[in-house]
Amino acid sequence: MGNTVALDKLRLEIDEIDSQLVELLAKRQAVTAKVGEYKKQVGKAIYDPEREAILIGKRRAMAESLSVNPDLIEDVLRRIMRESYQSQHNSYRCLNPGANVIVIGGRGALGRRFVDMFERSGYQTRVIEKEDWPVAEEVWQQANLVIVAVPIQVTEDVIHQLPKLPEDCVLADLTSLKGEPLNAMLSAHQGPVVGLHPMFGPDVPNFVKQVVVVCHGREPMAYQWLIDQLALWGAILEVDQATAHDKSMELIQAMRHFTTYVYGRFLARQNPDLEQLLRLSSPIYRLELAMTGRLFAQNSQLYADIIYNAKDIKQLSADFFQELKFAIDDLVQDDKEAFKKEFDEVALWFGDKSQTFLAESRTMLKTAHDAKSVKLK
Repeated sequence: MGNTVALDKLRLEIDEIDSQLVELLAKRQAVTAKVGEYKKQVGKAIYDPEREAILIGKRRAMAESLSVNPDLIEDVLRRIMRESYQSQHNSYRCLNPGANVIVIGGRGALGRRFVDMFERSGYQTRVIEKEDWPVAEEVWQQANLVIVAVPIQVTEDVIHQLPKLPEDCVLADLTSLKGEPLNAMLSAHQGPVVGLHPMFGPDVPNFVKQVVVVCHGREPMAYQWLIDQLALWGAILEVDQATAHDKSMELIQAMRHFTTYVYGRFLARQNPDLEQLLRLSSPIYRLELAMTGRLFAQNSQLYADIIYNAKDIKQLSADFFQELKFAIDDLVQDDKEAFKKEFDEVALWFGDKSQTFLAESRTMLKTAHDAKSVKLK
């Protein structure tokens, strides 16, 4: 009986401390909302990597001095920061006041995200879809920025159908391949041109820490305000040449999506009990299964465009098939030594990055483990 009373007392202490934590988080949230308003007024980016790194470093040191696991504190702080960024995601300073923005394909999933961001920043924003195309000439003549956000298979056709735009109007696109669309824009418009590739889907809560690839076209100073606006929204900007970008995308996107599609297709043909697989999966296997299932929760046309429009996808897929064949041959011959030799050679190619990826994946697995634990309760 005495032990039960003592345990109940300790639990009450924990409940009180937890309540204090919630109250402190509420106070912090109120302050971060003020920070967001200040950032809007002065035009400061929502994401400050230097400030974040310093804050986490100080709190880790403080945790160690108090015999608290610093990894725990960092995990908690990063989760709180993600919420803080979202609480500041109400409105942003407009870096080009009075600018008129046209988003062609702005009712599409990704186009809508950009329309939303421009509207949150106070830009006059107009959406034009296929059925809206016969718009008055003065609408185009008043445009300061035209963004093409249509499926990749029609991007060049849409660009070639554009009317004559004002010489100082910025023309940009959001497609996953940049070479041909960029050339099409340079041909269709004599003013400033830039290719953009948002490396994220439309389901992101905000643009903080999301990568946007920038492929310069013409007159970069004329569209610097757009680049600065993306940074203000929290995006991480990576500048690349169009041809180099497209080559990288064939491996980062096209081949990755293609192999994921094949594995999902294989699973569907095997027809296992999916709930059984999930129940028995550790966090890493659950995460891998989730990444496969995530693909099939989205638009098939989008992924067909990404895969089939990759210039070298046929040769890359043939090379991949050859590697798979070699691996199957080793398996059929029960040649473990060949497997280990190839494994070690690939590990050597990854080098120190493999340890970096191991550390990063541990963080992701913690989140996956927490999500599974909550769901099972």
